[in-house]
Amino acid sequence: MTPADRSSAQHAPELRAAARHFGRRGFLTVTGAAAALAFSVNLPGTAHAAEADPRKITEDPFTLGVASGDPLPGSVLLWTRLAPRPYEPGSGMPRARVRVHWELAHDARFARIARRGQATAHPELDHSVHVEVPGLGTDRVYYYRFRAGTWISPTGRTRTAPHPGARAGELKLAAVSCQAYHDGYFTAYRHLADEDLDAVFHLGDYLYEYAVGATGGARNYTDRQLPAHFNRETITLEDYRLRYGLYKSDPDLKAAHAAHAFVVTWDDHETENNYAGGIPENGVPPEEFLLRRAAAYRAYWENQPLRAPQRPTGPDMRLYRRLRFGRLAQFDILDTRQYRSNQAYGDGWQTPGPESEDPSRTMTGAEQERWLLDGWQESDAVWNVVPQQVTFAQRRNVPTPDFKLSMDAWDGYPASRRRVMDGAAAAGIENLVVLTGDVHVGYAFDLKADFDDPESRTVGTEIVATSIASGKDGADRPANWDNLTRANPHLKYYNGRRGYVTVTLTGERARADYRTVSHVTTPGAPVTTAASFVTEAGDPGLKPV
Repeated sequence: MTPADRSSAQHAPELRAAARHFGRRGFLTVTGAAAALAFSVNLPGTAHAAEADPRKITEDPFTLGVASGDPLPGSVLLWTRLAPRPYEPGSGMPRARVRVHWELAHDARFARIARRGQATAHPELDHSVHVEVPGLGTDRVYYYRFRAGTWISPTGRTRTAPHPGARAGELKLAAVSCQAYHDGYFTAYRHLADEDLDAVFHLGDYLYEYAVGATGGARNYTDRQLPAHFNRETITLEDYRLRYGLYKSDPDLKAAHAAHAFVVTWDDHETENNYAGGIPENGVPPEEFLLRRAAAYRAYWENQPLRAPQRPTGPDMRLYRRLRFGRLAQFDILDTRQYRSNQAYGDGWQTPGPESEDPSRTMTGAEQERWLLDGWQESDAVWNVVPQQVTFAQRRNVPTPDFKLSMDAWDGYPASRRRVMDGAAAAGIENLVVLTGDVHVGYAFDLKADFDDPESRTVGTEIVATSIASGKDGADRPANWDNLTRANPHLKYYNGRRGYVTVTLTGERARADYRTVSHVTTPGAPVTTAASFVTEAGDPGLKPV
């Protein structure tokens, strides 16, 4: 029995109870799963929770820090969650709503207040707070904080996007992904907090569903022990909420969130490894998986700086969306997990064939694909950037005719990739940049019109951010470095250390700086720039700096 099977068996009584309440016919549908979740944990407005006196909160409720996200022209989204004891079910909060005050200022001392107001932290949403602040200046830095009773949160820094028609001179962003708590410390985030950035794009695997032992896995704590309920795979809503409490209490992650606005999208581990749409990795009944997916999606929204349109309904959540930074850059943030076809040939690295090359297969689903291509038709941005999850470029594993490809990446969905690339060409997209996570290494790819012909035209760039912690310390040259670099001449860089990548966009060029740390299994590693590349506007192709 796998760890996932054991965990599913452990929680099976809860799932069966929900199924019995609604009857088998209803429970076997997405609507039935959504209803089961609503029944087990009510939404605000259905439970009529009493209001608690915030002055009676006797412990710091801001243990998870603050965050902001999805910057718009003249608007910011602010987030926090009240959790005096984040490692306990319920986080030490009463089953009552709590009034939270917030302030947004032009300066870090809050001498010049731009906006202030109050919001309600509902127990049905785990006392999370999402505040959308309109009416602000464009392309401006702001500082924010929250207050609950006598407690004041840490101060966060955020910024609004430029006016849609503005010809912004420069935009600097960072791309991050894959932060397995049990694989090491989030040291890279401490360095990221010190960078001068306009935004951070998180490309997935914000948390992992796997069990975390008492000593924190590779962190090997000697001064404390984690509660036993972390030492199981996440299945229920309470499991996912507790896991976010563990991750978001990390001081380095809190520092990065406080310093920069985040734009987030998920991959698989926020729910379950390598799931595809409504199909789980392991052989559990589909209705059980949809209930699990509903719990995972809800906890994700509760714990991320996302706006109201992203709030889930049962096991469905519209996470793909579009942001603009003046006329310099358009960002089309994808969800390559919720709508995809099942992985071909049973997943893993396989020889491509008729099953993987079936033209009906999709990575994005038809609706999201149309949304992406239509958005490109209307774009007038210099740079069209696609933050998404899994490797887009072709990636052969060996430089011989018997090569295999990853069925979980776009290589397992080549017809879907071809439709996207053809759509970019039809829209006249000259400066395409794909931002990717997932693989725990840093890659730099030229995107080719025909990956099977190294001499074919270069049509864009893919920048793959390594992991924050997943994969433990890593190595500058992983064991397959020689095979991959020889098999894929469009692969211009490959490094297996932990870290992040910064991307600086101007009207003339895009520059990628790969920032790495030497170790994460012990804290305190310095950060270095392992490599830098530029691609010129109107002349795609990576050149080392």
